[in-house]
Amino acid sequence: MSKQTDPFGTEKTLSTKSGKLTYYDLSELEKQGLGKISRMPFSIKILLEAVLRQIDGCAVTEEDLKALCLWSSAESQKKEIPFKPARVVMQDFTGVPAIVDLAVMRDALADLGGDPQRINPIIPIDLVIDHSVQVDRYATVRALETNTDMEFKRNRERYEFLRWGAGSFENFQVVPPATGIVHQVNLEYLARVVEKRQVDGKWTVFPDTLVGTDSHTPMINGIGVLGWGVGGIEAEAAILGQPLYMLIPEVIGFKLTGSLSAGITATDLVLTVTQNLRAYGVVGKIVEFFGPGLSSLSVADRATIGNMSPEYGATAGFFPVDGETLKYLSFTGRKTEQVELVERYTKEQGIFRTDQTPQPEYADVLELDLATVEPCLAGPKRPQDRIALSAARKDWLQVVKSAATGGTGATTDPARPNRVPVVVSGRQDFLDHGSVVIAAITSCTNTSNPSVMLSAGILAKNAVGLGLQVPVYTKTSLAPGSRVVTRYLDDSGLTPYLEALGFHLVGYGCTTCIGNSGPLHPEVSRAIHERDLTVVSVLSGNRNFEGRIHSEVKANYLASPPLVVAYALAGTMNIDLSTDPIGLDRNENPVYLKDIWPASEEIDAAVTAHVSPTMFAEEYANVFSGNETWNAVKITESRRYEWDAESTYIRKPTFFDGLSKELPPRPKIEEARVLALMGDSVTTDHISPAGAIPEDSPAGKWLIAQGLDKDDFNTYGSRRGNHEVMIRGTFGNIRIRNRLVPGVEGGYTRYLPTDERMFIYDAALKYQADRTPLLVIAGKEYGSGSSRDWAAKGTILLGVKLVIAESFERIHRSNLLGMGVLPLQFKDGESAESLGLTGEEIYSVQSVDQPGQGLTVTAVTKDGAQKRFEVQARLDTAVELDYYRNGGILHTVLRNMV
Repeated sequence: MSKQTDPFGTEKTLSTKSGKLTYYDLSELEKQGLGKISRMPFSIKILLEAVLRQIDGCAVTEEDLKALCLWSSAESQKKEIPFKPARVVMQDFTGVPAIVDLAVMRDALADLGGDPQRINPIIPIDLVIDHSVQVDRYATVRALETNTDMEFKRNRERYEFLRWGAGSFENFQVVPPATGIVHQVNLEYLARVVEKRQVDGKWTVFPDTLVGTDSHTPMINGIGVLGWGVGGIEAEAAILGQPLYMLIPEVIGFKLTGSLSAGITATDLVLTVTQNLRAYGVVGKIVEFFGPGLSSLSVADRATIGNMSPEYGATAGFFPVDGETLKYLSFTGRKTEQVELVERYTKEQGIFRTDQTPQPEYADVLELDLATVEPCLAGPKRPQDRIALSAARKDWLQVVKSAATGGTGATTDPARPNRVPVVVSGRQDFLDHGSVVIAAITSCTNTSNPSVMLSAGILAKNAVGLGLQVPVYTKTSLAPGSRVVTRYLDDSGLTPYLEALGFHLVGYGCTTCIGNSGPLHPEVSRAIHERDLTVVSVLSGNRNFEGRIHSEVKANYLASPPLVVAYALAGTMNIDLSTDPIGLDRNENPVYLKDIWPASEEIDAAVTAHVSPTMFAEEYANVFSGNETWNAVKITESRRYEWDAESTYIRKPTFFDGLSKELPPRPKIEEARVLALMGDSVTTDHISPAGAIPEDSPAGKWLIAQGLDKDDFNTYGSRRGNHEVMIRGTFGNIRIRNRLVPGVEGGYTRYLPTDERMFIYDAALKYQADRTPLLVIAGKEYGSGSSRDWAAKGTILLGVKLVIAESFERIHRSNLLGMGVLPLQFKDGESAESLGLTGEEIYSVQSVDQPGQGLTVTAVTKDGAQKRFEVQARLDTAVELDYYRNGGILHTVLRNMV
């Protein structure tokens, strides 16, 4: 690593209770005429500080800093800057394959004649195990114990691997299972806001920044920590000391005025913000919140908005450090000297906000009066599709009407009542189109917010007091993001009321939000299949993409925790909760939502009385060592991982097989065939599915061939350390629609040389045997959703060399080029449809010589006619071009090390 320098003479000393610390003063740059630093957005100042502090004349240069100083100019926004974050956070679904890659890189470097011990994290990594618990048991006090036991039984091999990694790699620590969700643990415990480290022999203070291998990493922006989600491939490069290269981002200011009305939740606010920003278009941009309304929002409210940055498409939704931040840090148990350091440094550096702070200069400004926010939810398949609560029934009737023609996949007429009696535990209810079969209080987005969690508890108390019940067909669950939530729900006396409605604690993890919703009751599943019912889930999560929540549930709605409880009580989406009774009390009198909705004063009083700093201090006191089951997991001492060729969880991947020291010839793609032709909004859930592994899928068949029973399949996410499973799951989502096989849902295609319909994986094998390169053609927002590196890894392993789309979501584009897949973008206004492409053509494209190059694609039809059209290579920087030519980021790192 090159030694850092200070070419602009900005090094100063800050005297604090932590001692005298070195820092690099941004205001000196303005004095030297390098730009209006004082009027920069706070987020750009933080990026600027990272560049200034880490100038080494090699990876980070003076020219990089000068370009960023002029961030708002049209010329500068065409330039790339290097960014080296302070740390990396991971969850286990994305973290396991990242650590697998580091382990196999040690092997690959040894094969190339290098020292495998050089593969070691340069910056700290925190991995939180939160994605593996599944809702197998629910509505019982034994649910947590049973689900946790099953989690360890299913995932012991993965946990052994992670414990090996924690012992073998430096700067790597693992937060055990049953602790909480990564983003909530990061918010409540891991994040320091300001870092103090020894750099080149000097104790240095600087902003805490990070990237995370989960798209909802921007939740941490709620406390002024700049961070965003990246693919595991980019994260690995950062871990190994490589800068992440990014175009200088535009920053959109989002002015908040007024305050939320009584009864309005942070969830209502974030769904409104998401809809507005998606409509405006902020992909690749940073959204920075400011204005007088900001002071009325708690850190928990801000974190909710930051969490859903991927849903509105932004790189990050940033909230500067202010007085609320300092109060939150103290309240959550951070040490007094750390809080003092945060205040002293951020004020000295000009990155502390007050209501009197002048408005920074933004690329554009949007505005929202908080008083205009109304109760709402979002669905049935995209988080940006906000629906006012008062319009939810009307919207549902439109959804269910379209279901008969394929809107949600139903084949019967959903407008006709289709009531099916269901008996569970001696109680009978009637299942129909619109029945809420899953109601889950889950996800870091909302369970990090005491106001909405206590609101759900109070609503449950009011409902139980009137004798209301949840239908027997509704699978209810409570999966908070940290143990602190359990503490304050218990302390407030609200836990028994939630449990009376079936909202028992099922685990500390993402659960339903990522597809770990577990099986429905057999009677419910039977009724759904017999009548092909379009049933519903309601969850307090951030994602509701098709096929994500549960394979049998065709419509999914995001809502606040109290609304989740309300819809569980109603049991159906076919209701207007603003006017219709939610149920009948013990005397058969109608009960309306307004009768049980908590008053704002009652919620505030509950937060004040029952959420305390002591809870945070006690719950995080032994965060790394307090789980005895985790402590008992077997540890392997070897520095290089001992791969088990028979393992069905952790296998040595093939990415580096045959890797040479020399740069390979420039990639050329000729006579390629289309593996999949798809429309808009193809998500990473479609490309690399989560949740259950179907028995009759290529992945399921492979597991059976290894001697596993279906009960032992676990989930796709849990098997991301095994490329044999993941390649077979790529493009295998049950709701994906490939236009090469019109009218068919699921992971199918046509093997075009013989016109046979088959699984995409099977067709890819045949094409590989023919040595035929493959491509994918898609519409807008290709790769939106979770930051799944396997959506790119599986793509390249299937033999796909390029993807042509109308537009790409930021993280997936980076992941594709990071694995050596060429992302190409149609010219504005053009698409497969407008160009008359059927997907049956044979495609060739010239090689790429420079970033952002315009290329000509030639498509030859069956009758030999040629169609030519222009595309843009979405290799946006010279570094990305280098990564692509090397076959990926990690290949580049290995060659550079040799």
